[in-house]
Amino acid sequence: MTTSQVSGNVCMISALTTNKQEKANSSERNIIHLRGTDCVIKSAASLSAFTSYRVGGSAEWYVAPRSLEALQASIEYAKDLNLPVTILGAGSNLLVSDQGIPGLVIATRHFRSKHFDLQTGQLTVAAGESIPSLAWEAADLGWQGLEWAVGIPGTVGGAVVMNAGAHNSCIADMLVSAELLLPDGRLETLTPAELGYQYRTSLLQGGKRIVTQATFQLQPGADPAQVTATTKEHKQHRLTTQPYNYPSCGSVFRNPKPYSAGWLIEQAGLKGYQIGGAQVAQLHANFIVNRGGAKASDIFCLISHIQREVQERWSIWLEPEVKMIGEFQPVG
Repeated sequence: MTTSQVSGNVCMISALTTNKQEKANSSERNIIHLRGTDCVIKSAASLSAFTSYRVGGSAEWYVAPRSLEALQASIEYAKDLNLPVTILGAGSNLLVSDQGIPGLVIATRHFRSKHFDLQTGQLTVAAGESIPSLAWEAADLGWQGLEWAVGIPGTVGGAVVMNAGAHNSCIADMLVSAELLLPDGRLETLTPAELGYQYRTSLLQGGKRIVTQATFQLQPGADPAQVTATTKEHKQHRLTTQPYNYPSCGSVFRNPKPYSAGWLIEQAGLKGYQIGGAQVAQLHANFIVNRGGAKASDIFCLISHIQREVQERWSIWLEPEVKMIGEFQPVG
């Protein structure tokens, strides 16, 4: 089994079905119930509705656990059948191939819990919690530290993995620790230093460890009205400088300091350039939007075209920030 990561009811691993005939019968109905759990694994589940680009093929198998026990049971099931595992959070920084994803896709978007600790000023949240929702909730309580994150369209798990950031702040600045599920089913807790954080990346990317929850250090005790006002300012800035009227994945490329990717793309004359239903946004050139009917291959081809054009003009190869999963045909 290989694992890649992009996040009440108890499911006992010991109760997993191992009877081959039962698995075969369930497969014929395109659904598998893990015995003794509330975990339902579906086959050929379309993923386009679960990505912000609204493109992509189907997962060979798909499950959305709602607890740590259910997540462990799903991982154990994949290991039992030697299935590759892909972790899917909000799907906001993801491009899924039109051919879909083989193996088991585990969506953590329903994996939710949160606790604001007034004594320590720490917020502990499960991997499936929405970052923008947390920013608004913290503002309502008068807790400072998450105002910058209101425009990050993802979940805690994905944000921790990629060191999400905006407005000169990032997850590494505020993370106290992250709880990870290891391939053997054990849990470990690591600090930011142990996660090897760099600009929009960490040691977790491309690895087999799965973020289950994270603890952030915030500053309680501020005026909720002031924190909310600052949060609204950050949100308004995003709305006026970035395209939200069409599906997108957010920023497509990492900024190759000292330049910004958007400026390089714009100077290359690519604003508005379109392949199929995919277009370089007019408002911000580091966004590719789905103007309607785009395929994942359209977006992939446009990403490749931008890279070649910027390389030719500036001798800079733009590195994608968006994570591509599945099979894509090389361009050029």
